[in-house]
Amino acid sequence: MSPFHSYPNTYVSQVHLLVSDLERSKNFYRKILGLHFLKDSERTVILSANGADPLVTLEQPDQAAGHNFRQAGLYHFALLLPSRKDLASMLAHLLKLHYPLQGGSDHAVSEAVYLADPDGNGIELYRDRPSDKWRWNNGRVFMPTEAISEDILDELEDGDWKGMPEKTIMGHIHLQVADLKASEDFYCKGLGFDLVAQYDDQADFISTGGYHHHIGLNVWRSKGSPAGDEISAGMKHFILEYPSLKARGEAVSRLKGMEVPVTEKGAIITVRDPSNIKIVLHVSKTN
Repeated sequence: MSPFHSYPNTYVSQVHLLVSDLERSKNFYRKILGLHFLKDSERTVILSANGADPLVTLEQPDQAAGHNFRQAGLYHFALLLPSRKDLASMLAHLLKLHYPLQGGSDHAVSEAVYLADPDGNGIELYRDRPSDKWRWNNGRVFMPTEAISEDILDELEDGDWKGMPEKTIMGHIHLQVADLKASEDFYCKGLGFDLVAQYDDQADFISTGGYHHHIGLNVWRSKGSPAGDEISAGMKHFILEYPSLKARGEAVSRLKGMEVPVTEKGAIITVRDPSNIKIVLHVSKTN
Protein backbone atom coordinates (compact mmCIF):
# COMPACT_ATOMS: atom_id res chain seq x y z
CA MET A 1 0.00 0.00 0.00
CA SER A 2 1.23 3.46 -0.88
CA PRO A 3 2.10 5.50 2.24
CA PHE A 4 -0.04 8.29 0.77
CA HIS A 5 -3.08 5.99 0.65
CA SER A 6 -3.08 4.76 4.22
CA TYR A 7 -3.15 6.09 7.79
CA PRO A 8 -2.98 8.96 8.68
CA ASN A 9 -4.04 10.34 5.29
CA THR A 10 -7.44 10.98 3.76
CA TYR A 11 -7.74 9.64 0.23
CA VAL A 12 -10.12 8.36 -2.45
CA SER A 13 -10.64 4.60 -2.35
CA GLN A 14 -13.51 3.83 -4.76
CA VAL A 15 -15.73 5.23 -7.49
CA HIS A 16 -19.30 4.23 -8.32
CA LEU A 17 -20.25 4.67 -11.98
CA LEU A 18 -23.56 4.62 -13.80
CA VAL A 19 -23.36 2.95 -17.20
CA SER A 20 -25.77 2.61 -20.10
CA ASP A 21 -24.98 -1.01 -21.01
CA LEU A 22 -23.71 -3.18 -18.17
CA GLU A 23 -22.63 -6.11 -20.34
CA ARG A 24 -20.60 -3.85 -22.58
CA SER A 25 -18.95 -2.22 -19.55
CA LYS A 26 -18.23 -5.59 -17.93
CA ASN A 27 -16.45 -6.68 -21.08
CA PHE A 28 -14.33 -3.51 -21.08
CA TYR A 29 -13.34 -3.59 -17.41
CA ARG A 30 -12.56 -7.31 -17.44
CA LYS A 31 -10.92 -7.82 -20.84
CA ILE A 32 -9.43 -4.40 -21.53
CA LEU A 33 -8.44 -3.32 -18.00
CA GLY A 34 -8.08 -6.77 -16.48
CA LEU A 35 -10.09 -6.21 -13.29
CA HIS A 36 -11.82 -9.01 -11.36
CA PHE A 37 -15.49 -9.33 -10.43
CA LEU A 38 -16.21 -9.30 -6.69
CA LYS A 39 -19.97 -9.15 -7.22
CA ASP A 40 -21.91 -9.67 -10.42
CA SER A 41 -25.66 -9.15 -10.29
CA GLU A 42 -28.29 -8.17 -12.82
CA ARG A 43 -27.81 -4.44 -12.37
CA THR A 44 -24.53 -4.01 -10.46
CA VAL A 45 -20.94 -5.21 -10.74
CA ILE A 46 -18.18 -4.57 -8.20
CA LEU A 47 -14.63 -4.70 -9.59
CA SER A 48 -11.31 -5.30 -7.86
CA ALA A 49 -7.63 -5.53 -8.74
CA ASN A 50 -6.68 -8.01 -6.03
CA GLY A 51 -9.90 -10.03 -5.80
CA ALA A 52 -10.68 -8.71 -2.33
CA ASP A 53 -10.87 -4.90 -2.18
CA PRO A 54 -13.44 -3.04 -4.32
CA LEU A 55 -12.18 -0.31 -6.64
CA VAL A 56 -14.95 0.43 -9.12
CA THR A 57 -18.68 -0.26 -8.97
CA LEU A 58 -20.73 -0.30 -12.16
CA GLU A 59 -24.49 0.17 -12.02
CA GLN A 60 -27.02 0.24 -14.85
CA PRO A 61 -30.14 2.23 -13.93
CA ASP A 62 -33.48 1.39 -15.55
CA GLN A 63 -33.02 4.13 -18.13
CA ALA A 64 -29.54 5.60 -18.41
CA ALA A 65 -29.24 8.82 -20.39
CA GLY A 66 -26.06 9.63 -22.29
CA HIS A 67 -23.00 11.08 -20.60
CA ASN A 68 -23.12 14.89 -20.39
CA PHE A 69 -19.50 15.97 -20.78
CA ARG A 70 -20.30 19.62 -20.05
CA GLN A 71 -21.72 19.03 -16.58
CA ALA A 72 -19.77 18.79 -13.34
CA GLY A 73 -18.80 15.26 -12.35
CA LEU A 74 -16.04 12.84 -13.19
CA TYR A 75 -13.19 14.04 -15.38
CA HIS A 76 -11.28 10.84 -14.76
CA PHE A 77 -10.49 8.34 -12.04
CA ALA A 78 -6.88 7.25 -11.78
CA LEU A 79 -5.60 3.77 -11.03
CA LEU A 80 -2.12 3.78 -9.51
CA LEU A 81 -0.04 0.85 -10.74
CA PRO A 82 2.83 -0.49 -8.61
CA SER A 83 5.68 0.14 -11.05
CA ARG A 84 6.81 1.58 -14.38
CA LYS A 85 7.11 -1.97 -15.68
CA ASP A 86 3.44 -2.55 -14.87
CA LEU A 87 2.45 0.62 -16.70
CA ALA A 88 4.51 -0.45 -19.70
CA SER A 89 2.79 -3.83 -19.74
CA MET A 90 -0.64 -2.20 -19.61
CA LEU A 91 0.28 0.24 -22.38
CA ALA A 92 1.58 -2.56 -24.60
CA HIS A 93 -1.64 -4.51 -23.99
CA LEU A 94 -3.79 -1.52 -25.02
CA LEU A 95 -1.67 -0.92 -28.11
CA LYS A 96 -1.91 -4.58 -29.10
CA LEU A 97 -5.70 -4.36 -28.88
CA HIS A 98 -5.68 -1.07 -30.83
CA TYR A 99 -7.78 0.41 -28.04
CA PRO A 100 -8.11 4.20 -28.58
CA LEU A 101 -5.90 6.18 -26.19
CA GLN A 102 -6.47 9.84 -25.33
CA GLY A 103 -2.85 10.57 -24.51
CA GLY A 104 0.27 9.76 -22.55
CA SER A 105 1.94 12.25 -20.23
CA ASP A 106 4.95 12.79 -18.02
CA HIS A 107 3.98 14.93 -15.03
CA ALA A 108 7.42 14.81 -13.34
CA VAL A 109 5.85 13.21 -10.26
CA SER A 110 4.34 10.45 -12.40
CA GLU A 111 3.87 8.97 -15.84
CA ALA A 112 0.36 8.37 -17.13
CA VAL A 113 -1.74 6.93 -19.95
CA TYR A 114 -5.29 8.17 -20.59
CA LEU A 115 -8.33 6.46 -22.08
CA ALA A 116 -12.10 6.23 -21.55
CA ASP A 117 -14.59 3.46 -20.94
CA PRO A 118 -17.46 2.80 -23.40
CA ASP A 119 -19.63 5.49 -21.76
CA GLY A 120 -16.87 8.10 -21.94
CA ASN A 121 -15.87 7.92 -18.27
CA GLY A 122 -12.27 9.09 -18.19
CA ILE A 123 -9.57 6.75 -16.87
CA GLU A 124 -5.94 7.43 -16.04
CA LEU A 125 -3.44 4.61 -15.57
CA TYR A 126 -0.27 5.86 -13.91
CA ARG A 127 2.82 5.09 -11.91
CA ASP A 128 4.45 7.39 -9.37
CA ARG A 129 8.08 8.35 -9.36
CA PRO A 130 9.71 8.07 -5.89
CA SER A 131 8.40 10.91 -3.71
CA ASP A 132 11.93 12.07 -2.84
CA LYS A 133 12.30 13.01 -6.52
CA TRP A 134 9.27 15.32 -6.53
CA ARG A 135 10.05 19.03 -6.61
CA TRP A 136 8.30 21.33 -4.13
CA ASN A 137 8.44 25.10 -3.74
CA ASN A 138 6.59 26.90 -0.93
CA GLY A 139 4.11 24.07 -0.51
CA ARG A 140 3.44 23.69 -4.24
CA VAL A 141 4.47 20.64 -6.22
CA PHE A 142 6.02 20.89 -9.69
CA MET A 143 3.64 18.97 -11.92
CA PRO A 144 3.93 19.88 -15.62
CA THR A 145 2.43 18.03 -18.58
CA GLU A 146 4.97 16.70 -21.05
CA ALA A 147 4.83 13.83 -23.52
CA ILE A 148 5.50 10.41 -22.03
CA SER A 149 8.83 8.96 -23.11
CA GLU A 150 8.67 6.16 -25.66
CA ASP A 151 11.39 4.37 -23.72
CA ILE A 152 8.74 3.20 -21.29
CA LEU A 153 8.18 0.25 -23.60
CA ASP A 154 11.81 -0.76 -23.00
CA GLU A 155 10.60 -1.89 -19.57
CA LEU A 156 8.71 -4.79 -21.13
CA GLU A 157 9.74 -8.33 -20.36
CA ASP A 158 8.83 -11.53 -22.17
CA GLY A 159 5.49 -13.03 -21.24
CA ASP A 160 1.81 -12.42 -21.81
CA TRP A 161 -0.17 -9.64 -20.18
CA LYS A 162 -1.56 -10.91 -16.90
CA GLY A 163 -4.26 -8.35 -16.17
CA MET A 164 -4.35 -5.49 -13.73
CA PRO A 165 -1.58 -5.86 -11.11
CA GLU A 166 -2.89 -7.01 -7.73
CA LYS A 167 -1.37 -4.05 -5.89
CA THR A 168 -3.15 -1.48 -8.06
CA ILE A 169 -5.14 1.05 -6.01
CA MET A 170 -7.29 4.12 -6.60
CA GLY A 171 -4.57 6.75 -6.78
CA HIS A 172 -6.68 9.86 -7.22
CA ILE A 173 -9.79 11.28 -8.79
CA HIS A 174 -10.07 14.29 -11.07
CA LEU A 175 -13.36 16.19 -11.04
CA GLN A 176 -14.78 18.77 -13.38
CA VAL A 177 -16.64 21.32 -11.27
CA ALA A 178 -18.97 24.27 -11.73
CA ASP A 179 -17.13 26.79 -9.53
CA LEU A 180 -13.44 26.35 -8.78
CA LYS A 181 -13.17 28.70 -5.78
CA ALA A 182 -16.27 27.27 -4.08
CA SER A 183 -14.92 23.75 -4.67
CA GLU A 184 -11.50 24.67 -3.28
CA ASP A 185 -13.11 26.04 -0.09
CA PHE A 186 -15.30 22.96 0.30
CA TYR A 187 -12.53 20.40 -0.14
CA CYS A 188 -9.83 22.29 1.77
CA LYS A 189 -11.67 24.16 4.53
CA GLY A 190 -14.39 21.55 4.87
CA LEU A 191 -13.00 18.12 4.07
CA GLY A 192 -9.45 18.90 5.22
CA PHE A 193 -7.32 18.78 2.08
CA ASP A 194 -4.32 20.99 1.27
CA LEU A 195 -3.91 22.93 -1.96
CA VAL A 196 -0.67 21.68 -3.56
CA ALA A 197 -0.88 22.97 -7.14
CA GLN A 198 -2.85 25.67 -8.91
CA TYR A 199 -3.12 26.56 -12.59
CA ASP A 200 -4.48 30.11 -12.85
CA ASP A 201 -8.25 30.08 -12.32
CA GLN A 202 -8.74 26.84 -14.24
CA ALA A 203 -7.55 23.94 -12.08
CA ASP A 204 -6.55 23.03 -8.51
CA PHE A 205 -4.84 19.94 -7.16
CA ILE A 206 -5.29 18.98 -3.51
CA SER A 207 -4.03 16.27 -1.19
CA THR A 208 -3.25 15.18 2.34
CA GLY A 209 0.08 14.01 3.72
CA GLY A 210 2.22 15.61 1.01
CA TYR A 211 0.93 13.59 -1.94
CA HIS A 212 1.06 15.27 -5.35
CA HIS A 213 -2.74 15.05 -5.47
CA HIS A 214 -5.57 12.90 -4.22
CA ILE A 215 -8.14 15.09 -5.99
CA GLY A 216 -7.98 17.31 -9.05
CA LEU A 217 -10.54 20.04 -9.74
CA ASN A 218 -11.04 21.86 -13.04
CA VAL A 219 -13.52 24.08 -14.88
CA TRP A 220 -12.18 23.46 -18.38
CA ARG A 221 -15.56 22.42 -19.79
CA SER A 222 -17.98 22.50 -16.82
CA LYS A 223 -17.86 26.06 -15.47
CA GLY A 224 -21.32 27.09 -14.28
CA SER A 225 -22.82 23.62 -14.90
CA PRO A 226 -23.40 21.59 -11.71
CA ALA A 227 -23.99 17.84 -11.79
CA GLY A 228 -27.49 16.80 -12.74
CA ASP A 229 -29.62 13.78 -11.95
CA GLU A 230 -28.42 10.27 -11.19
CA ILE A 231 -29.70 8.57 -14.33
CA SER A 232 -27.08 9.89 -16.74
CA ALA A 233 -24.06 7.75 -17.49
CA GLY A 234 -21.17 9.02 -15.38
CA MET A 235 -20.22 9.00 -11.72
CA LYS A 236 -22.86 8.37 -9.06
CA HIS A 237 -20.47 9.03 -6.15
CA PHE A 238 -16.98 8.43 -4.86
CA ILE A 239 -15.72 7.28 -1.47
CA LEU A 240 -13.30 9.21 0.71
CA GLU A 241 -11.43 7.22 3.36
CA TYR A 242 -10.76 9.04 6.64
CA PRO A 243 -8.10 7.68 9.02
CA SER A 244 -10.40 7.64 12.07
CA LEU A 245 -13.89 8.37 13.33
CA LYS A 246 -12.44 11.45 15.01
CA ALA A 247 -11.01 12.81 11.75
CA ARG A 248 -14.27 12.20 9.92
CA GLY A 249 -16.23 13.79 12.76
CA GLU A 250 -14.06 16.89 12.62
CA ALA A 251 -14.69 17.16 8.87
CA VAL A 252 -18.43 16.82 9.42
CA SER A 253 -18.32 19.55 12.07
CA ARG A 254 -16.44 21.87 9.71
CA LEU A 255 -18.95 21.22 6.94
CA LYS A 256 -21.90 21.93 9.21
CA GLY A 257 -20.18 25.14 10.31
CA MET A 258 -20.07 26.08 6.62
CA GLU A 259 -23.81 25.28 6.41
CA VAL A 260 -23.21 22.32 4.10
CA PRO A 261 -26.03 19.73 4.38
CA VAL A 262 -24.74 16.41 5.74
CA THR A 263 -26.79 13.22 5.46
CA GLU A 264 -26.19 10.69 8.24
CA LYS A 265 -27.86 7.28 8.04
CA GLY A 266 -26.31 5.11 10.71
CA ALA A 267 -22.63 4.73 9.91
CA ILE A 268 -23.08 6.06 6.36
CA ILE A 269 -22.36 9.77 5.94
CA THR A 270 -22.80 11.50 2.60
CA VAL A 271 -22.39 15.08 1.41
CA ARG A 272 -22.61 16.92 -1.89
CA ASP A 273 -19.96 19.38 -2.95
CA PRO A 274 -20.85 22.83 -4.40
CA SER A 275 -21.17 21.22 -7.84
CA ASN A 276 -23.70 18.65 -6.53
CA ILE A 277 -21.16 15.80 -6.72
CA LYS A 278 -21.99 13.13 -4.14
CA ILE A 279 -19.29 11.93 -1.73
CA VAL A 280 -19.42 9.12 0.84
CA LEU A 281 -17.28 9.85 3.91
CA HIS A 282 -15.95 6.52 5.14
CA VAL A 283 -13.52 5.47 7.85
CA SER A 284 -10.69 3.22 6.72
CA LYS A 285 -11.25 -0.38 7.76
CA THR A 286 -7.54 -0.74 8.51
CA ASN A 287 -7.83 1.50 11.58
